[in-house]
Amino acid sequence: MSAMSGGPGLPQERRVVTAIPGPKSQELHARKQAAVADGVGNVLPVYVKRAGGGIVEDVDGNALIDFGSGIAVTSVGNSAEAVVRRASAQLAEFTHTCFMVAPYEGYVAVAEELAKLTPGDHAKKSALFNSGAEAVENAVKIARAYTGRQAVVVFDHGYHGRTNLTMALTSKSMPYKHSFGPFAPEVYRVPVAYPYRWLTGPENCAEEAAAQAVDQISKQVGAGNVAAIIIEPLLGEGGFIEPAKGFLPRIAEFARENGIVFVADEIQSGFCRTGQWFASEDEGLVPDLITTAKGIAGGLPLAAVTGRAEIMDAAHAGGLGGTYGGNPVACAAALGAIETMRELDLNARARRIEEVMKPRLRKMAENHGLIGEVRGRGAMIAVELVEPGTTTPAPQQTAALAKACHQAGLLVLTTGTYGNVMRFLPPLVIGEDLLNEGLDILENALAELA
Repeated sequence: MSAMSGGPGLPQERRVVTAIPGPKSQELHARKQAAVADGVGNVLPVYVKRAGGGIVEDVDGNALIDFGSGIAVTSVGNSAEAVVRRASAQLAEFTHTCFMVAPYEGYVAVAEELAKLTPGDHAKKSALFNSGAEAVENAVKIARAYTGRQAVVVFDHGYHGRTNLTMALTSKSMPYKHSFGPFAPEVYRVPVAYPYRWLTGPENCAEEAAAQAVDQISKQVGAGNVAAIIIEPLLGEGGFIEPAKGFLPRIAEFARENGIVFVADEIQSGFCRTGQWFASEDEGLVPDLITTAKGIAGGLPLAAVTGRAEIMDAAHAGGLGGTYGGNPVACAAALGAIETMRELDLNARARRIEEVMKPRLRKMAENHGLIGEVRGRGAMIAVELVEPGTTTPAPQQTAALAKACHQAGLLVLTTGTYGNVMRFLPPLVIGEDLLNEGLDILENALAELA
């Protein structure tokens, strides 16, 4: 692989040679604005030429340190060798038959891997789709078919997608739901255990939030009407919120006691991102169904619902599927991504990223009152920015901090219900030199913002 190719052969060094975005990116952006719907936005309009490891290189020759991984997708790095090798071989064989018409081994092999990797030793089956939103929507279909019930319970600050049903499941209005209603019915939202913002303090958060959630479900919905409870074990778009310890097991217990299907949405947190194959493992959760996407296939579109065989089999033949679901090239890429995760022990890499990042971020928090909290696990880390001395969200300062990082050659993402969280999702293969250099850029930008 030549030094000028993408993937693992891309030089792992930051390089800023023009303003960001540069002239070629600006030219392409003008074309984008003329040809692409305005509703499709960009975090940073630098147009990518190649990427690999911890670097994204644009058409102007700027090389940015990647703390985003395409929103936790390229965990194994862009154009990882095994992903390219397996996907290229599949491209040469055939690109599509539709699994529902003429099936193929790759789909079955991915389902077998998911049965091995997901929590629990019970019999499992999977169905493959294209996107995280499709996976969540199909999890609801499966739960409704299995239980014969209709209601779905979700949580404050949760994010589950952009289809009509998953918009209804999602908590945040702008930009995900604003002006797009009416939404699917029979969706009910209850409190989540958000320690940093729990009014009576983090020490009371798990018990009180669980009690409130259970009470609301029981009184306002009726547990016997609920088909599924859906939650992200580590909330993504809501601000990388780690529910207080004890909250998730209590909700899972309530679901089990009442015949409710407990669904873990691991679309952003799955596949080694938190230092475990799945974030559910942190508290020993064994979900009935688990939804996955993002990191599953090294950048190719693939998603899955995996769960207890008796629940997965509740939908009638022909009730699940889609023309492109489990595309053979995407399945080959997924097998390559899983191979890479195992061979490089990316769970250990994620834990090492946390060991590097958290102490430095906590030191920054000591020196800069803007950082109210450092949280997250593995390579799914965030800082919540607030007005110094308060817990009042600071979205404008968060946006300014992100912009300063971008200008210095560090690709970062913001998130959170209040727009005041900066999240860090570096590729799990990033070198520690780049990781520390990215943190240097963040620290300098914080100092200038103060």
